[in-house]
Amino acid sequence: MQEVLNVNNTEDMIKLFVPGRLCLFGEHTDWAGHYRTMNADIPAGAAIVTGIEQGIYAEIEKSSIFEMQSTATQMSGEWQDFACRMDEQELKRIAKSGSFFCYCAGVASYMLEWYKVGGVRIRITDMTLPMKSGLSSSAAICVLVARAFNIIYKLHLNTMGEMNIAYLGELRTSSRCGRLDQACAFGIKPNLMTFDGDEIEVQALKVKRHLYWVFADLCGSKNTIKILADLNKAYPFPSNEQERMEHDALGAKNQEFINRAIKYMAEGRVEELGKLMTETEEVFNRQVAPMCPEELASPKLKAVLADEYIQKLVYGGKGVGSHGDGAVQFLARDANTQQQLRDYLESQGMPAYTLTLQPVHTVRRAIIPVAGFGTRLYPATRGLKKDFFPIPCPDGMVRPVILILLEELIKSGIEEICLVLGSEEERQMYADFFERPLSECHLAKLNSECQEYENHILDIGKRLHYVYQREKRGFGHAVYQAAQFAHGEPVLLMLGDTLYRTTTNKTCALQLIESYERYNRLTVGLYPVEVSKVSHFGIMTGVWEDKDARFLNVTTLKEKPTAAYAEEFLGVKGPDGQREYCSVFGQYILTPEVFHQLEDDIRKADEKRAAHPEDPAQSVSEIELTSALEAVRQRTGMLGVRLQGERYDMGNPTALVDTIAKYSQANS
Repeated sequence: MQEVLNVNNTEDMIKLFVPGRLCLFGEHTDWAGHYRTMNADIPAGAAIVTGIEQGIYAEIEKSSIFEMQSTATQMSGEWQDFACRMDEQELKRIAKSGSFFCYCAGVASYMLEWYKVGGVRIRITDMTLPMKSGLSSSAAICVLVARAFNIIYKLHLNTMGEMNIAYLGELRTSSRCGRLDQACAFGIKPNLMTFDGDEIEVQALKVKRHLYWVFADLCGSKNTIKILADLNKAYPFPSNEQERMEHDALGAKNQEFINRAIKYMAEGRVEELGKLMTETEEVFNRQVAPMCPEELASPKLKAVLADEYIQKLVYGGKGVGSHGDGAVQFLARDANTQQQLRDYLESQGMPAYTLTLQPVHTVRRAIIPVAGFGTRLYPATRGLKKDFFPIPCPDGMVRPVILILLEELIKSGIEEICLVLGSEEERQMYADFFERPLSECHLAKLNSECQEYENHILDIGKRLHYVYQREKRGFGHAVYQAAQFAHGEPVLLMLGDTLYRTTTNKTCALQLIESYERYNRLTVGLYPVEVSKVSHFGIMTGVWEDKDARFLNVTTLKEKPTAAYAEEFLGVKGPDGQREYCSVFGQYILTPEVFHQLEDDIRKADEKRAAHPEDPAQSVSEIELTSALEAVRQRTGMLGVRLQGERYDMGNPTALVDTIAKYSQANS
């Protein structure tokens, strides 16, 4: 997923961040797995790779030529600004030259050859990624260039597409990078990469507990080209026992290590994960290193791994990248030992860096705003809030809207639910329904099934919390009232005037939660609508991250656009190849950043209102959720998920009639 940090108000200058990458397990298996095209007995390669906190910060804009500039102080010693005409042969010549900018030119030449793009200006503003230390600084710069062209010229490449172009562009240089190097395109989270011949798959991994990594430049020397040349001699067919041992280490044993690592990370078994690092290093030294003893004897690496002081701070350690005396990585015991280890390595003359992989919070809280009056359903809403309107259900029961929504949340694993009300007076209506038991007289008239269901309603009431939107300032303002309830964790937001029904064995809300836990970013359910209806909804567009057109990397979110605007700017190609328009489904996973943005929007609106007390127009400052979502999307990205289900609107008389007619029918 694209890590677009920010977009200026001018919309001409776009800020990007691309991290370096660290291979945690499975080095060398990317190229080894590629040999399956020649020898089917070779197991697929597999590696666990993550982006790191260090990387390249840049600003990009359209230009008539290809330009690379830098204002980063870290690069002032070796950097000289570069410019080149967008000429294919000239770019290819520079790519082969081995110059400082050969990687950038290689990617630019590929973009020009295949996409006929114009120029782009890339200005590196900060560089926190160490060069030539096994952390793929060359891959990061290639991804940066590919992403710059993709965004500036709206090529609609997904992350895998950017990664592949970065790889192919680097191959136009003298470098022989591996297929896992460009994993930095996927951001700072661990991914499983599988290499089956020419095919690559990327799958996000779960982390249950904080993992405190430290990696360091050994400041030694190694010849990566020789290491790869010697190890490749064993492929595609081993000819002796040592070569068979290499195949085993990079094949069957690696797959076992990867499976165990995935399990340990998902279950929070940190100590065992650290021991696994040490175990994999031992296998590498025994079964792989003898193929290139001059480079893989690794005296510096072995000395640091055996350091007694370090041993007290870590659960385990191993080499990085192609191994040799390039870099080392450790899994520290906690945040304190992580810092101690970093300081110690620095004191020994080894530049050291930290990486903390954080667990993805399971979504256990939800918000439903029900503060609206329901003007379009007046005068019924004069006596009954619209979320209490009765809806006949397929099982024969007639439930109020709010109960249907709450039951979906509970089926999805939600434990606490916050209702945003318009005033304290409304609280009594919910208390009467969810907290006050029926009288014995009424209870006696119910059959045994309904009597049991009565206990179910009261149990739901125990999960409810209430906040109040005392000032009507827009939907975003209503959502912000639950900021304290969110408690700095991701929460599910569900609209109070829309019903949802799954077409699978998982509720729509659970599908959304699982998608968030996979991608770990702001997540919005999407729902295709006809172009004639786009003016009623928030519409999003972007690039599909999968072949099934289910996960959308959102590049634009527009509130209630005109049909003409949507047709020109917001259409995407659906699973059937036809153009479609993706509206907001009505369910969201809000990250803490959304509440920070809403707080900032409210503060600015209040300041504006205070500065113009005499202007009535300034006192009506709507705080919209869509604008906050778009601001967060620009910084950290947004995932749209095509949910397998239907939504039923009941916000107006026509929609209410249609909902009652359809919702009462069971799924066919």
